[in-house]
Amino acid sequence: MLTETSRHAGHADILREQLDNSTGTTAAYATQQHDAAFWDAHRAKIERAAKAAVAKPDQSGSTKSL
Repeated sequence: MLTETSRHAGHADILREQLDNSTGTTAAYATQQHDAAFWDAHRAKIERAAKAAVAKPDQSGSTKSL
C-alpha cells in the first residue's frame, strides 16, 4: 500500500510541476499570494490541458468522452 501511495503522490507532483513550472516545496513558494486574475488564468490553463487530454484518441482509436 505504501508503494502505491508513493507512486500516486509522485504522479501528482509531476503534474503539478508541469502546471506551475516549479519544483519542490520551498517556503517562498508556499507563502506566495496570487490575485483573482492569476487564479482565473491558472484554472483556464488546467481546463485547456484536461480538454486536450480528453480529445486525444486512446489505444483503440476512439476518443474519450466526459
